[in-house]
Amino acid sequence: MRTIYGLIGLVLSGMLFSMQDSIAQRVTQKADADEENYKTVTTFGLTTNTNSGIIGGLSFRQSKLLSGTLFGMPQARYLSVELVNVKHPKELPSSLNSYGSRFVEGKENYLFVLRPQYGREVRLFQRNGDEGIAVSGILAGGPSLGIIKPYYLEVSYGNFTRTVPASQVNGFTTPTGETVTGAGGFFQGIGESKLTVGLNVKAALSFELSAFRTNTTGIEIGFLAEAFPNKVVIIPNTDPTGKREDGNRSFFTSGYIILFFGSKK
Repeated sequence: MRTIYGLIGLVLSGMLFSMQDSIAQRVTQKADADEENYKTVTTFGLTTNTNSGIIGGLSFRQSKLLSGTLFGMPQARYLSVELVNVKHPKELPSSLNSYGSRFVEGKENYLFVLRPQYGREVRLFQRNGDEGIAVSGILAGGPSLGIIKPYYLEVSYGNFTRTVPASQVNGFTTPTGETVTGAGGFFQGIGESKLTVGLNVKAALSFELSAFRTNTTGIEIGFLAEAFPNKVVIIPNTDPTGKREDGNRSFFTSGYIILFFGSKK
């Protein structure tokens, strides 16, 4: 987690430092005439965050220029849809040396979150033709559809192998004496998924680079807060003196980075 926070800070600081001279010259300038011809920006991207692995999920973003301004700056309607995998802080893969397989010890459920978001994007600094970097501020939020999918494990006894929900495994064995040999299929148990609905809000900066006028690439860097009505059990507490949901959360915060690419029209 600290590594990703550090990366966010390093990237953000580097970009702001590199734009220092450019920003000073453009603060009082109007937006470039050609840039104003593009009313809609549509992008797709990959995201990583402090609650996920290197690839945390997928993102779709669209900004549509509005006629009015916000605090004297051009503004756009911001729409986004993200699908991300949220992990437990103690979620670490374990190796089974005798089988060469890996699984997450103690994990009982996946948490996937679908986040449709609506908000505003304000253009802070405009590109100068094909040069420089456009910087926008984003504030958006919306519902969070949490999909709680059972985590499956592969177990075996002699020559017999099957997959079972991780909730039926105690450590490395099942009550019938079968031994864990690895993780089950990713899509196993999808029909047994449960749903929970929460809310999310995020604040971000978007740095846009364009190699060609009608195409765009860049990164969105920000922070997100998300709340569900109840704690989502990913790794249950096994201490008999406590509750299963102890150590799990209903409120999540994360820093994130989205690498996006798309087109303008």
